[in-house]
Amino acid sequence: MNLAYRDIRHNLGRFLLTCLGVGLLLGIVLSMIGIYRGLVDDALVLVRTPQVQLWVVEAGRRGPFAESSRLPEDTQDIIARLKGVAAAGAVTYQPVEATLGNRKLRLNAVGHEPGLPGEPPPLVAGRPITRGHYELIADRNARIGLGAAIRLGREVFTVVGLTAGQVDSGGNPVVYMTLADAQRLQFQLEGDAARSQATRGAAQNLPTVNAVVVRLAPGTSAEVVAATVRRWKHLSALTQAEQEAMLLESVVEKARRQIGLFTTTLLIVSTVIIALIVYTLTLDKTREIATLKLIGAPDHAIVGLILQQALAIGAIGFFAGALLLVNLADVFPRRVVLLPRDALALGGATLLVCVVASALGVRLALRIDPARALGG
Repeated sequence: MNLAYRDIRHNLGRFLLTCLGVGLLLGIVLSMIGIYRGLVDDALVLVRTPQVQLWVVEAGRRGPFAESSRLPEDTQDIIARLKGVAAAGAVTYQPVEATLGNRKLRLNAVGHEPGLPGEPPPLVAGRPITRGHYELIADRNARIGLGAAIRLGREVFTVVGLTAGQVDSGGNPVVYMTLADAQRLQFQLEGDAARSQATRGAAQNLPTVNAVVVRLAPGTSAEVVAATVRRWKHLSALTQAEQEAMLLESVVEKARRQIGLFTTTLLIVSTVIIALIVYTLTLDKTREIATLKLIGAPDHAIVGLILQQALAIGAIGFFAGALLLVNLADVFPRRVVLLPRDALALGGATLLVCVVASALGVRLALRIDPARALGG
């Protein structure tokens, strides 16, 4: 006879309600882990899309993502002639805001040269950019349809293609345009500012880019080429691994600490809640446990009763929370990435929490006097 099973059947409604409450709490813990994974993936999208091995930026800067960087456009030609370089492309990155109908869009505009490193990934709809001006490729998360016209700066662009999963570190959709259009959008002054510069005789420096991305020939060491670039005092270079590590450190590190602290706090709260629930369930069974002791039930049978109930609460709550999160993941404003190893790790932590939480109930059960079964 399984004592835990019989007790659960006797109080099924309360037990399931308890599991649901624990499940909601564990679902929040799992969502925090998924949001962190999403933050990391989103932060690395723009860095990994070009599929390059080297980033050339302004001297003393850490690249176009962590801080501003400006290079003369002809830097691309210089880098392209280095030994071991297969191709080099000039790129710009700029956050922009646009209006589409009644919607405000926060986008990240990427300027690139077609056919060179820095161009968008394979499209999911539409066609590549074929004209030199006023065409762009948008990520479908922006919910901009093919053929739609959207104003960026002083120009109106037509959406000719769609990508998938292209976002910046803030989760904003990415749009791709030609380098010439992006340079005008990023560096050209407008209105009164342009007239003021013209009056002062200051020329606008249009041929400027944020970085040069480099694809190396097979067998070429990125560190060797980077060391060659760094010899020029006006340039700096980061390998792909250094760029990713720097981006995660500068963009995601604080979020990682905050989410980690929040997740740890929730696990501690879960332990306390499960401990109080098990303690309450044990307290409600004081007379029954005393009766078991009176008829000679061993201590391990009573401990098993409490431990099995605690594990059942944790297991059912975990699966309920995971199921709820899987069905609601698309509702979150930021991308939630659910990895099997994270779910398994949380499942193991939940079982450990249940074992620790059952200690309070076990302590109470072992101290119950069998004589209480004979009391009123």
